[in-house]
Amino acid sequence: KRDPNVTKRTATHLSWHPDTCKKLAVAYSSLEFQQNVKDMSFDSYIWDLENPNKPELVLKPSSPLVSLEYNPKDSHILVGGCYNGQMAYWDTRKGGLPVEVSIVEVSHRDPVYGAIWLQSKTGTECFSASTDGQVLWWDVRKLSEPTESLVLDITRKGLLENALGAVTLEFEPTMPTKFMVGTEQGIVIACNRKAKTPAEKITSTYSGHIGPVYALVRNPFYPKVFLTVGDWTARIWSEETKESSIMWTKCHLSYLTDGCWSTVRPSVFFTTRSDGTLDVWDFLFKQNDPSLSLKVCNEPLSSLRLQDNGCVVGCGSKLGTVTLLEISSGLCTLQRNEKTLATAMFERETKREKILEARHREMRLKERARSEGQETEVEESLVEDPQEVLDRARQEFFEVIEAEMQRRARAETQGLRGKVPGTAWTCNRRRDSLPQGGGQGSVSVFQVKSRAGDEAGAQEEETELPKDKEEEEEEKDAA
Repeated sequence: KRDPNVTKRTATHLSWHPDTCKKLAVAYSSLEFQQNVKDMSFDSYIWDLENPNKPELVLKPSSPLVSLEYNPKDSHILVGGCYNGQMAYWDTRKGGLPVEVSIVEVSHRDPVYGAIWLQSKTGTECFSASTDGQVLWWDVRKLSEPTESLVLDITRKGLLENALGAVTLEFEPTMPTKFMVGTEQGIVIACNRKAKTPAEKITSTYSGHIGPVYALVRNPFYPKVFLTVGDWTARIWSEETKESSIMWTKCHLSYLTDGCWSTVRPSVFFTTRSDGTLDVWDFLFKQNDPSLSLKVCNEPLSSLRLQDNGCVVGCGSKLGTVTLLEISSGLCTLQRNEKTLATAMFERETKREKILEARHREMRLKERARSEGQETEVEESLVEDPQEVLDRARQEFFEVIEAEMQRRARAETQGLRGKVPGTAWTCNRRRDSLPQGGGQGSVSVFQVKSRAGDEAGAQEEETELPKDKEEEEEEKDAA
């Protein structure tokens, strides 16, 4: 199915008919900056698979459609998000013109990348997301103004200038109060619509992609596990781990553009690439590489949608060509024990990431405590008075001198009391003049010198000792 216009546009979104698998609604628009030309058509189409050469119905919006979705409760009703931010809905029984269009003043300011129907009694409620940073809730019976709004400000201040631009929207009917938004900045925002305040509506964030999150889908068998596609990888997340995904693909050479889970097998998902390749992954069979890679076209693939029966997948390209592929029976038939094995793998990887998160948290706390201690020391040193520093240095200097003097005094005292290893005794005898009576009169003076004494003292000691012995012998002879 090709874009019938001369100027080709990108097939930005696909939606299968909810009752029969023989019809496919396709939104066409050019998302390249300032690439809209004057003769470019605004039309989008509903195709009948049995007649691929001509669209069954031409939808004529006031601005090109970026998103388009069938109402699951009423297959005649479709809602679309326009490039200029408006919302519109169609009733196929009334032709190709929209039944109602939202007013520009109350609509989004940027292209509406996501428009999803909500589970409601009336079946007329939906919500939308745009790169203007807002999520708006609508009732298609009255599109004059949104019924509710949320600003995607993760600082929880509700400021539109801080809001993150939304490029994909996720809603699981089994979890009617929860929804998720994929942003241009690579962050996934988990929200709770029934929270009391706007700040409480943003419950948590998941950051793992470099660049926009182009696909965000919950696993139909395990809603707490979801798939994201962005940059060069596809990642599988668990709601219980916020810091990191539990599984991820290798980095491809080409950019990934879209992705979705298999509707019949919990371990199988699909991704499209900018080189025109469709990858089919089965992580129970192979984790490092896709189980199947198929070159669909030469131009980049832009959108992907699987039928509810899981046997046919539609791929939209940058030039507006929609290719339908039939999935082999092995990839669309539930295998034996597959649910049990997939559950075990999800739980194991979630547990592993929890352990790593706890370890990283512990390391961050230690690093923070260490840095805070260093900051306190720096602050104290900066606050200290220079005069106090000088006084303290002077006091420490005199304390060192006093301690050294006391040490030397103790050493001298110990030297006088007895021989101490490391000291040398010298005995110098000075002869005084004898008294008139003829008696002996000599005085001995003891001096303590350390081994580190000067060499002159040591030489004097050596020369004086022999003289003392000779004098003593002479005195004995005289006596």
